[in-house]
Order: sequence, then structure tokens, then C-alpha cells
Amino acid sequence: MPLYMDIHTVNSDTFSVEDVVKAHMEDLAVQEKFSVTQLKYWVNEEAKTIFCLMKGPDKEACHQVHAQSHGQTACNIIEVSDNEYNLFMGMGTDINDLAHTQSGDLDTGYRTIMLANIVYLFGNESHNIDKVYPFINQYNGVPVLQPGSELISSFVYASDAIKCTKAIKKSLGSMQKKVEYNFAIVSGKPVDEQGDTFFEKTKIKARSLGMLGLSNKIYLDKEAQRLSEKEVHSQKEEPENFTIVRDEDMKLIIELSEILVDKLIDSDFNSKDLITLLGISKSQVYRKIKLLTDMAPNQLLQEARLQKALLSLTSSQTIAEIAYESGFNSPSYFTRAFKKRFGILPTDFVGEKHVN
Repeated sequence: MPLYMDIHTVNSDTFSVEDVVKAHMEDLAVQEKFSVTQLKYWVNEEAKTIFCLMKGPDKEACHQVHAQSHGQTACNIIEVSDNEYNLFMGMGTDINDLAHTQSGDLDTGYRTIMLANIVYLFGNESHNIDKVYPFINQYNGVPVLQPGSELISSFVYASDAIKCTKAIKKSLGSMQKKVEYNFAIVSGKPVDEQGDTFFEKTKIKARSLGMLGLSNKIYLDKEAQRLSEKEVHSQKEEPENFTIVRDEDMKLIIELSEILVDKLIDSDFNSKDLITLLGISKSQVYRKIKLLTDMAPNQLLQEARLQKALLSLTSSQTIAEIAYESGFNSPSYFTRAFKKRFGILPTDFVGEKHVN
């Protein structure tokens, strides 16, 4: 039967783990009536959220278990694959179905996602990226393979994600100008109050930050920073030289990334058009983008186009096709801009990827 996960948000001043344990036992008492099997649940006392994992014939059957056992029905229920569940949530253990971390803490269900876009300008890509995995394992992360050069890893603790990213950055720094990268560290819930996919909002935030150019920056969202500061299982890890993204700025970044995805292919699309679509003043757009990326809006557009092209150059497309699909009005202009930005011709970059 399919695997489902739900979220409950409890509005009560007396919320406690003991209450949730009692409710879970009530679920177990009626689950067979609906052909549902409760497997595991996570409790976040501070946020007053509960996540339940179960197998059942459909969402309605899962809903009816909660409705008839104690009436505390879920805010949202989504179907999840075994593979995705194991990668993001398989870390840790449970005591009578209540999730705990490997260190014995109550597992809140929240995870911190590290998204890394790392492009090695010289040498074989797959050979170099293998050097990153030991750091992920060292800091208790689980890599989630993605297409292209994008790498996502899941961490139970935000502080581990910060340590891992710092270690990878230090390693990349020894390569001098041979590598371009962008990291995003974002924390969030496995199931949102609205949405249909696993860690939907968290992934959207991470990928939106990942579109802010290969400027060798590390972005840390405010939720990840808050969680890392509260974690006491290890020495506090200071995110030095990270760009902290406030909640209100994240909304702008998500909107910005949606515009870039939709409009970047249009070579006539410029910073003036971008400002118009964002719907805020030119000075505000300039100030916020400059603060987050160290680039002016027109520079960010050029960087986003070059990033898109760079990540497409290992495909079977021609240089001309990639140039036009990245929003450049001619292959020759693209070639000049690429060489100026990365110090290598697009054709030479493609050749380097085939070096053994």
C-alpha cells in the first residue's frame, strides 16, 4: 500500500508529548478498521507540530483514523515514496513509534537541506564531485542525488549542515579559480500545511537561492540559523561569512527566481522589466539584490544567464542552442561573455568535461 505522511498543527497552550503519545495509541486502536498502519511520528514541542507516517489504501482512510480515534485531523496529507522518505527521514530511530535522533533527542521531523551547485571549470566533473561526499558523511548528512551538478543533502541538525558546508568551502578554496559554487542551507518541514510534495517549500527556498549566481557565496535562511543556535548536542557553530536571508527577503528571492525561470530565455528581458514585475521601487530592488548578491540587477541577470548556460554545457545541445536558450542574442556574444566571466571558452569547457 502507498506511504503517506501528514502534518498536525496544534493550537493549545497545554500541548505536550504525552498528549501526542496518547493520541497515537488511540490511532492504533482503530487503524485496522480502515486498513491503515501507523508507522512512526515526530513531535516538535516548540512549533506544536506533529508529523505522522502511515501506510493505507488512500488519503481518506488515513484521515478517518485520526477523525474517529481522537478528532485531531491533519492539516494536510501527502503521498511519499519509500526512497525519498528514507533519504530525508530515515536517519534516527524510534521508541514505540515516537521518532528520536541517533543521539537520543526527540526528533522534531524538521530537516536542514544543503543545496550545492558546484562547477569545476577544469577536469572531469564526476571525479571532482566525489571529493564532496566524504564531508557530507562526516557531518551526518545524507546525499540526495539530483540531475546535473546540483547536489542536495539532508541533515537532522542545522549545525551539522553549517559545519559540512564550511568544510566543503575550505576544500574548494584550495582549488583557487578552478571552481565556481553556490550553497544554500535551508530548514523546513517534511509536510507543509499546503502542498503536495515532500519538503516542498524548503526545496523551493533552496533552489531559489541556488539561482542567485555562481558567486562563491553561502546562503543561510533564518530558520536554519535559529535552529542551529538552539541545538545543544554539539558546540555552537558560527556561520562566519554566510549571507543570512531574512524571512521577508526570502519571499522576494522566490518571486525573483520564478521570474528568471519564466523570462530568462528572452534576450530582450532586462533589469527594467525585472523591476516592473517585482512590483517594488527601483531603489528597493537595487538595494535588496545588491545586499544579497553583491550584484546590481543587470549584473544578476547576466550571471543567471551564464549560470544557466554553464549548467547546460554538458548536455548534447550545441553552443548556439545553449546560448539562445540562456537568453543571449547571439552565440558570439555568449562566447565573449562566458570567456570574460569564467576564463575559459565554452568549447574548451565542454572538452574539459571529457578529460579522464
